[in-house]
Amino acid sequence: MKSTHEYSLRTQVDKWLAPGLSTPVRVTEFSRTRSGGRRYVCVETALPLGSRALLFFRHDDGCWCVFPPASDRPNMTMGRVTEH
Repeated sequence: MKSTHEYSLRTQVDKWLAPGLSTPVRVTEFSRTRSGGRRYVCVETALPLGSRALLFFRHDDGCWCVFPPASDRPNMTMGRVTEH
């Protein structure tokens, strides 16, 4: 079972972007996905070598992750093509 604190937005930003005390982190975008209307947040941090940004997606259980919920992920299927 996931700990809600372990998957909070703050914890995920610290894990993936590793900002330091002197490194500012800012939210550059937040909205909802077109399909499913799920929340997402784009967080950016500036480093001497350049900036880094990541999208974080909120899942149904309240956790934030760097991947969208399964129902919002694009998928490809193989279909059978019939000749006429």
